[in-house]
Amino acid sequence: MKKNSSIKVGIAGGAGYTGGELIRILLNHPKAEIIFVHSKSNAGNLLSDAHTDLLGETEMKFSSSLSKDIDVLFLCLGHGESVKFLSANKISDKIKVIDLSQDFRLNSKDFVYGLPELQREKIKTANNIANPGCFATAIQLALLPLADKKLLNDEVHVSAVTGSTGAGQSLSATNHFTWRNNNISIYKAFTHQHLGEITHSIKQLQKIFSSDINFIPYRGNFARGILASVYVNSKLSIYEAKKLYKDFYKAHPFVFISEKNPDVKQVVNTNKCILYLEKYGDKLFIQSVIDNLTKGASGQAVQNMNLIFGLDETTGLKLKPSAF
Repeated sequence: MKKNSSIKVGIAGGAGYTGGELIRILLNHPKAEIIFVHSKSNAGNLLSDAHTDLLGETEMKFSSSLSKDIDVLFLCLGHGESVKFLSANKISDKIKVIDLSQDFRLNSKDFVYGLPELQREKIKTANNIANPGCFATAIQLALLPLADKKLLNDEVHVSAVTGSTGAGQSLSATNHFTWRNNNISIYKAFTHQHLGEITHSIKQLQKIFSSDINFIPYRGNFARGILASVYVNSKLSIYEAKKLYKDFYKAHPFVFISEKNPDVKQVVNTNKCILYLEKYGDKLFIQSVIDNLTKGASGQAVQNMNLIFGLDETTGLKLKPSAF
């Protein structure tokens, strides 16, 4: 990218939650210019018709066509739809592709897995990025420092709760307000689709890892955010564990080790991950909190874009949490 030039951005699938969040971030990104937002169902409508908070922020309309005059294309499509989209639309090799679905996260030679805290250097030279899943991001960030020191030698236990936006915008029985409000439920116990990418990432650091990751996901009765509780057997003292985590993440600007028990509101609307560690006997307990739509999706996608185009990875991502 030439000095002082803007990154020209295209977005496919801009009417959903991740697309909307991506638009909000990029409209205020000092080095990005949105060229088009593609949506078949909303073509010709204002972006603010689908994302009402954008009223007064932009007069841009959804497009039914794709412009070739872009540097990067974000795919904010449903799982299984990105493969179809790229098959139906010829994208120039000069255009970087950042996919927010799960289509290319595993077993793809053409896409680099985009978790910056794991493989920042590979991301910098990548043509295509497979953005990590939201649960996967929270859980991996809780485990990577241990894997890096080959300290995951027993079962891993995880319970994590996510907000309703994690289920996408399409209406279903389990994200309808009257069902979700004042309610909580478990789904995909031990079988969640993010387990594959979590295990794959751990094995990049600890090749002999063969233990089970026992993951119980919960649907929460709030809109956005993830709180993951992780515990493993560990001989580390709490002092040693905190030092290990602080050393591992000292060069990564979005991961923070808290001395106080965190809550989801500390990270909502930010690209942060906050980790908190405690020791109970032989158990090391790690809490990880992120916003599923920012660090778990669109914020991390912009972080990857920044790395690819040689920007400071925090550019456009110094966002304020809602706090209350």
